[in-house]
Amino acid sequence: MDSQTQMKQIVADAAIKEVESDMILGLGSGSTAALTIKSLADNIRSGELQNIVGVATSFQSEVLALELNIPLIDLASVSEIDLAIDGADEVDPGFQLIKGGGACHVREKLVASKADKLLIVVDETKLVQNLNKAFPLPVEVLPNAWKQVKEVIAEMNGYSTLRMATKKAGPVVTDQGNLILDITFNDGIKNPKEIEMSINNIPGVLENGLFVDLTDKVLVGKIENNIPVVYSPSKIN
Repeated sequence: MDSQTQMKQIVADAAIKEVESDMILGLGSGSTAALTIKSLADNIRSGELQNIVGVATSFQSEVLALELNIPLIDLASVSEIDLAIDGADEVDPGFQLIKGGGACHVREKLVASKADKLLIVVDETKLVQNLNKAFPLPVEVLPNAWKQVKEVIAEMNGYSTLRMATKKAGPVVTDQGNLILDITFNDGIKNPKEIEMSINNIPGVLENGLFVDLTDKVLVGKIENNIPVVYSPSKIN
């Protein structure tokens, strides 16, 4: 197991310690979240956790949960979620996030906004001082609106590209049947709340990957003296 996988695994295992029996859990998407779902299944199988119901944030997490016999409920059927556990592509010191590397950020944000607590699990490579310096901001757009949205983003001094699939011809298509524009601002994103609202107000945009003021706790995996460890940084306002 390489060092990055070790960091992801230890933080995934640590996240399950936040889970209690009888919870409704938001099941995140991505590589670290997938390891968390597997750890959750192990704890359910052993009897340490009982009466757990999951709400999937993507087709990926839904399939994995079903394969591991984790009971699922549809998001529309729950009034609240006790705890959502998810990964992130970037986390800044104020716990503002960029998500959507896996094109699942619409459902992820729906689940996060309904959760009493959002726990983010990452390895230390995802910690940044300023968002969008290295990782583009994903924006889900209606298929016939991507060019129009791209032009408006350019007026906001943002450079955007249509995300293309790697193993099929054409663009990435989301679980909702839409397309993804990946946006980079020259100086990064220093005012995520303002940018989130501005982009979401563009006609044709469904949702963007900025998660603002949603995260309650972050668990970070890192390698220290060749040993994987996990810690929880303090939020800097």
